[in-house]
Amino acid sequence: MLPRNLTIICITLVVSSACHVLQQRTHTALLVGEALEMIDRYYVEPVDDRELILSALAGMTSQLDQHSEFIPPTDYQAFQDSIQQEFAGIGIYVDQPQTGKPVRVITPLVGSPALAAGVLPGDEILIVDGTSVATLNIREVSERLRGPIGTTVKLTLRRGDKEVETTIVRDRIQMESVIGDHRDENNRWVYRLAENPRVAYVRMTSFGDKTVGELGTVLRDLNNNFDALVLDLRGNGGGLLNAAVEVADMFLDSGKIVSTKTRGGRLESEEVATSGTLVDTDKPMAILIDHDSASASEIVTAALQDHGRAIVGGTRSFGKGTVQNILPLEYGRSALRLTVAKYFRPSDQNIHRGKDDDEDDVWGVTPDEGLAVELDLATLRRLMTLWQEASYPSLKGIDRTQFASAAQQAADQNATDDGSEPGGEAEIPENATVWLLDKPLVTVVQRMLTQVNGDQIGDQSAETENESEDAASDEPQNQAA
Repeated sequence: MLPRNLTIICITLVVSSACHVLQQRTHTALLVGEALEMIDRYYVEPVDDRELILSALAGMTSQLDQHSEFIPPTDYQAFQDSIQQEFAGIGIYVDQPQTGKPVRVITPLVGSPALAAGVLPGDEILIVDGTSVATLNIREVSERLRGPIGTTVKLTLRRGDKEVETTIVRDRIQMESVIGDHRDENNRWVYRLAENPRVAYVRMTSFGDKTVGELGTVLRDLNNNFDALVLDLRGNGGGLLNAAVEVADMFLDSGKIVSTKTRGGRLESEEVATSGTLVDTDKPMAILIDHDSASASEIVTAALQDHGRAIVGGTRSFGKGTVQNILPLEYGRSALRLTVAKYFRPSDQNIHRGKDDDEDDVWGVTPDEGLAVELDLATLRRLMTLWQEASYPSLKGIDRTQFASAAQQAADQNATDDGSEPGGEAEIPENATVWLLDKPLVTVVQRMLTQVNGDQIGDQSAETENESEDAASDEPQNQAA
């Protein structure tokens, strides 16, 4: 056969295959278009075509894994804000305990325009720039509060039995992802335990664009002037993969951090620690995790555990070992969040928990022997209250029962009707401190200091039986504005 004829045959095969694939995809698109046309022509009520398309996209991604999704325009900006760790607004956290009722201020943020303007926890937002928002949902109210930096927003708030008016100038609001044990008299974070300042304590709430810079600044300021370090990743649902790699690299001098594998188990990349650390490798280190520690938190914890760099305490992590890419749609107005790979710890063990996996399967990160410590629901609630008060001093002295969700108030009322105490909190002393309640923290600190010089911090923690309970559903949803 002549070479020219062979070339023609090859080109024909390639073109035919491409046309076949294109025909299949075109047929699918035509099916969706045909369905839209029929709905528009025959459905009993008028329907917005765009809403149908958005619903179709959500339906498509629902057939994928639980971490892939369509992010509509109404949610995409909030998603970007959480990753970028900043937005333009007045600086308050809000919630809406009951649909159709006013959105309520949980707390103004430290250093925010709202705090300077005198906004208080518990204030209900009634009017924004002359328009009543008393019955709008939390997203609609948040959108009205946000706006360009330097612009003003006029609010009418209900505070108890009176209405208060205030005008606030919007500014760039920075969301912290690296926080400490408590704040000093100037509201600056102190990254040392109040009970033992020789133990450094760093709590990370997420892995965003600014996390690496924040943590690097903290560790450089500490300058290894401590006996042991606690990195608290409890409740940290993860974030950016590259942030997790860079954080792990701050503590590891060499070795693999994480590997990612794509479809078919093909190795896509392998991240390795670079020479040099921000914390001396002879400094004892502990990481705290719980069932809400996921994704990037698990990468960091697994890497440091596998290399023997840190002990791990708390409870078994969530088990999210997949990588998502954000693929913009509509010129950046919406996006697809798609799982594109899975990641594996340095030991090459799987992190991701499959839908059919149970407790006996290999997934996530498990605390070291003797360091698996669980908290009962009442203790966890009180700890969360103390953590919030440390982050937002305006909450101190506030009756926190007013911030309970409607579902939680009903549950507490039922418990009272049964003759028991709401949430079991009557068993916890009113003057309880974080050190008194946080058994996982106490346990890892004592282990580290015992390994160093045989010394221990006095165990002031309560002698209580610990039960494993999920408190995530008891926390009301809130939003920043």
